[in-house]
Amino acid sequence: MPCTRRESVTDCSLAAALALGLPRDLAAQLARPATPAAGVRVRGRVTSAGRGLARVAVTDGLASVLTDRDGHYELLTSRDRPFVCCGVPTGQRIPLQASGMARHFVPLAPDARGEQRADFAFEPLEGGDERHAFLLLADPQTQNAFEMDRFHAETVPALRRTVGELGDVPLFGVGCGDIMYDDLALYPEYERGVRATGVPFFSVVGNHDLDQDGRTDEASTRTFASRFGPTYYSFDRGEVHYVVLDDVFWHGAGYIGYLPATQLAWLAADLAHVERGRTVVVLLHIPLASSRPARTGERAGAISEMVTNRAALYRLLEPYRAHVLAGHTHEHEHLFEGGVHEHVHGTVCGAWWSGDRCWDGTPNGFGVYEVRGSELRWRYQATGRDAAARMDLHAPGAEPTAPGDLIANVWDWDPSWTVTWGEDGTRRGLMSRRRGLDPRCVAEQRGPDRPPRRAWVEPVPTDHLFHAPVSPDAREVTVEATDRWGATHRATWRRPS
Repeated sequence: MPCTRRESVTDCSLAAALALGLPRDLAAQLARPATPAAGVRVRGRVTSAGRGLARVAVTDGLASVLTDRDGHYELLTSRDRPFVCCGVPTGQRIPLQASGMARHFVPLAPDARGEQRADFAFEPLEGGDERHAFLLLADPQTQNAFEMDRFHAETVPALRRTVGELGDVPLFGVGCGDIMYDDLALYPEYERGVRATGVPFFSVVGNHDLDQDGRTDEASTRTFASRFGPTYYSFDRGEVHYVVLDDVFWHGAGYIGYLPATQLAWLAADLAHVERGRTVVVLLHIPLASSRPARTGERAGAISEMVTNRAALYRLLEPYRAHVLAGHTHEHEHLFEGGVHEHVHGTVCGAWWSGDRCWDGTPNGFGVYEVRGSELRWRYQATGRDAAARMDLHAPGAEPTAPGDLIANVWDWDPSWTVTWGEDGTRRGLMSRRRGLDPRCVAEQRGPDRPPRRAWVEPVPTDHLFHAPVSPDAREVTVEATDRWGATHRATWRRPS
């Protein structure tokens, strides 16, 4: 059962930390709040339109406490914690920085007595947020002015168009890591772009968002934190609990996908406030898992491409209906492991701004999620394409090993989808799913001199290609992809005259 009283949170956190397999002394240390002797006592109040909000979580990234019935809280912490963070409550507007980024935190800045006042004031959303939506931008990854100009000229208008199509529903955005491509001086230009959407944005740290001269994991995020705040936190929208995690562990000379024990213990404390059975959405950069080793014939995946201790997170998420949303790998896939549905997103930058396709054939674009109650619906929005677009068709002859086959790359496919085809008005049945390379990626990316500017990009095998053995005299072929919600998406190929 979740903790229902403020004083029970530490006990629940300790039990959860022990369940992760941590030694009892370490688990106890991570689960308990800091004592006054450790340095800082933070007091404050969480309000909405001047009235206190009860049972709102406030955290220093280790301990997590709830406000009382009048919105007051007291948090005992230590001077090495960088922020005090308040989870944005259900039904409240997301406060904004001038940059357009979410403002749900204050720097820890105690006075000489080790005391600090930190109040959080919210405004109620008219109509609430039981229905809401969000946009997910994986890997904008701009490295220079040329790429940032493309972001402003192509991605930002596509985002604004999607915002308009979604209507008056409460919206937020997530930059899901690799916001930059190592040049962190470009952060203000990214902020300018997303600010133009009129949507508040949260931020996830990626491996290219780091100060690479940092000798520790903590030091590597100093620039990111100075603009976006804590690297892990949670908030609520409607019936859904959202958690942002930092799974990029910098060891001084590189990184691996890893969730530190401190962060897992914080998450145990955070989830102790969340009723079992609720929908929990976890946002992070490096995917927990990957099917790429199976697709490429590798014995095991690289430790920089997936989270090495993901089983610990799976255990914490077991009581919930969990979705995990990630980027990083520049391809699009759905994974079902450890009891969670993981969505790995195609990227804003496609093939690192050297083309408009990721190396699995997914167009550059972003995720669009619509939420009603506890139910999520999603689609992948290709930049510059109609909202109905779900696939690319490749004419017969595009794949030399199957010269008579028409090939459909259905980007957002998962095993609940059905893909069928027909020719010249006659239904022919199911298409055959086969692992392979996207023909357009082969043409644009394969070879030592392709693509321009990023010759090291090479196409990778994907599992969302579908084949149809088209008759030699067929004039028109229609592909229908029916998604998990019963909506059918169509695309048609016509033989040239």
